[in-house]
Parts: sequence; structure tokens; C-alpha cells
Amino acid sequence: MPITRTFVIAALSLGGASHGAFAQNYPARAARIIVPWTPGGTADLLARIAGQKFSETWGQQFIVDNRPGASGLIGTEVAAKAAPDGHTLLLATTAPNSVAPSIYSKIPFDPVKDFASISLIATTCYVLSVHPAMPVTSARELVALAKARPGQMTFSSPGAGTPNHLSGEMLKMLTGVDMQHVPYKGSTQAIADVMGGQITMSFENIVVVSPLAKSGRVKSLAVTCPKRTAALPHLPTMAESGVAGFEAVGWFGMVVQAATPRDVVARINGELTRALNLADVKERITSLGAEVVPTTPDGMDKFNLAQIALWAKVVKASGARVD
Repeated sequence: MPITRTFVIAALSLGGASHGAFAQNYPARAARIIVPWTPGGTADLLARIAGQKFSETWGQQFIVDNRPGASGLIGTEVAAKAAPDGHTLLLATTAPNSVAPSIYSKIPFDPVKDFASISLIATTCYVLSVHPAMPVTSARELVALAKARPGQMTFSSPGAGTPNHLSGEMLKMLTGVDMQHVPYKGSTQAIADVMGGQITMSFENIVVVSPLAKSGRVKSLAVTCPKRTAALPHLPTMAESGVAGFEAVGWFGMVVQAATPRDVVARINGELTRALNLADVKERITSLGAEVVPTTPDGMDKFNLAQIALWAKVVKASGARVD
């Protein structure tokens, strides 16, 4: 065997061995889970659930690092440029990882090429909600009121280009109503101003809205998923409410920097999958109104590619752009 070939094979063998040893020793220190949204939102809650289980199993801290801004782009870019050693994880979400490629002319990362998928965590839907004093009891009545007050109504979102924002654009597109979008830096303030009466309505994630609706702090009118949800079973879908063709779901998953060793990815996937199948974790997540959906890394890749294609169609049809 030529000496050069022998050297290459030996080097590859040593590299594989070192990667295997690295995975066995992972995590070697405290790690962080970047959440590109404000504390208190759905992504933040799910990251804390996962981080707690990781810490319990591995004996290392998994610190949630909130990096909100630019509809999730800021925190996602930080994660894309992190060291590829598995000690920086990203709580990936629909807006920066599925919607951003079509709604922005340029983004500072590639949601497919710059990340290695770990697993999906959960999927959710959005809830059309208004202030309790609004004189409407259904989405149909809200649309009628908006048509009677063109340009006067507002809808909030946790950022321009988020599915929440595009859900409002979808309502405008499908019904012809004229209303103004007001973006925030996260879900907490976006829904707070609906509760305070400064904003007319929002399409906020069911995980955030469910306790507010049950306590009467907002009046929820409809859900955006294709069928009713167990979290708020009395609420009709948007389609049932007379807005045919309206459907929007959100997703949450975990990724790491693309060059992270595959065996480290597999180790994190195994622990996350195990955690998501625990009865207490399932109960915590489903009680919020989300559906637990652990996947393989390949399964998450295929899911997100389909979501990117889906939201590209919505963006094109609505004409929405953020630059």
C-alpha cells in the first residue's frame, strides 16, 4: 500500500476515533440554547423544558440565551456562526428557518446549509384574538367590522415576516379587509398590547394565548389549524368561520451548527427524543396546546424543506416583503 494512502487512512481513522470520543464526552462543559425570541414565548418555554432535561441527564448546565430581534434573524445568525461542537444549540422556529428565505431579499444565514437538524419538538397553531371588550364574537363578525372600518384596525405580531404576521396578511388577502400590521420584538409585548386595547387583534401562538383566553384576558375567536384543537376545543377553525383556504401552523425544533460532528448530533437527538417521550414532558407541552412531534434529523430536514416551499407560496400570493 502506498505510504500516502496509508497515511490518509490512518488520519481518517484517528479522526473518526476522536469524533467518537468527543461524542462520548459530550457535553464537556456548560452549553447554551439560543432562543431568537423574547422570554415567555412558545420557543422560550420549549427551550427551557428541553434544557432542564438535558441538564438532569448530563450534569451540565444548558442555559437559555434569549437573543430577540429582526423576527428571529439575530439569534439565528449567532447560532449559525457558533463553534460546531454542539455546545451552542438553537431553538429553531418557523419564521427564521422557514419563512425568511422567501420574505427577505437577503438573510445572514442559510437555514438549510448552515444548520444540522437535531429533531422537531412540537407543532402548534395560531389563535385569532381580540380585546375582551371588542363587539364581536366570531371571526366572521370581526371581518365584517374591519370592512366597515377600512384602515382603522391593527394586528400585532412578534416581528415582520413571522407566521403571525403572514397570518394577518393571509386574512387580508382572503377577505379583502384593510388593516395595519404592527410588529414587535416578541410575543409577550405583541399580545400584551392586544390585552391593553392598543392593538385590535393578533394571530398569536396557541401556547401563549391559551391561558390568556381561559382567564378572559383576551377574547379568542378562531384557530388557524386545519381542525379544532384539544387545548381550546370550543374555538372553530378559520375555515369554519367563513375564511375558506385559511390554514397556518407553527413549528419548533432544535438545530446546531452545520459542521457539528454527526455522532454529537445523534447523541443530542437521542436524548431529546427520550425527553420528548417522557410522560411529564408530553403533559407539559400538550397542556400548552402544542403537539409533541420528535423526529430523526433527516425527518426534520424533510419537514422544513416542505415548510419553506409552503410559506414561499403564501409570501408570493400575499405580496408581503420585508427588507
